[in-house]
Amino acid sequence: MIVLSGTIGAGKTSLTTMLAEHLGSNAYYESVDDNPILPLFYDDPKRYGFLLQNYFLNKRLESIKEAQTSPLNVIDRSIYEDRLLFQLNADLGRATQIEASTYSDLLNNMMEQVDTSSDAQTKDPDLLIHISVSFETMLERIKRRGRDFEQIENDPSLYEYYKELTERYTKWFEAYDRSPKLQIDGDKYDFVEDEAAAQAVLKQVDDALAELNLKA
Repeated sequence: MIVLSGTIGAGKTSLTTMLAEHLGSNAYYESVDDNPILPLFYDDPKRYGFLLQNYFLNKRLESIKEAQTSPLNVIDRSIYEDRLLFQLNADLGRATQIEASTYSDLLNNMMEQVDTSSDAQTKDPDLLIHISVSFETMLERIKRRGRDFEQIENDPSLYEYYKELTERYTKWFEAYDRSPKLQIDGDKYDFVEDEAAAQAVLKQVDDALAELNLKA
């Protein structure tokens, strides 16, 4: 599996689509636009945060199981990022520390149940691709895509949340050690709007896969 990571607005969904088409594999997407809990969470994070994280956990486990079935399938977010996101919510008082601890234990236990009986199956990525973007770029892209519940104008407290999230993602990627990893400079390579940038990013991925002896 190839798994994408990155903060809100980094371009994970777009790059997932590009990679799956480029590699002739399948893409698996985070449930956002069809997620009935996400708007409720933005309205009342303390009430719906734990429910949202368990919703995502269930969906991501489904994606991992399906992605195991053929080579180089692409998932648009790592399951391990959810721990970071929910812990941040707890640290900011948007969830309780008990909820964060319970969720972390549940994530560990559920991942233990993922079937890896086949030599071709793994619960961890063969390659994690992290799209790194600056705080300013993240804010611009959040504004550009226009989801009402994500806009700072509608909830000024999101500014500090987004800022802290950017800083924690940097530390998370530096510490990540569950698989080989590749970092894409999302400020330098606007692969969504610029075809030359898209081709440059695809070449970086191809080179990383070749180094790992991974083929579609």
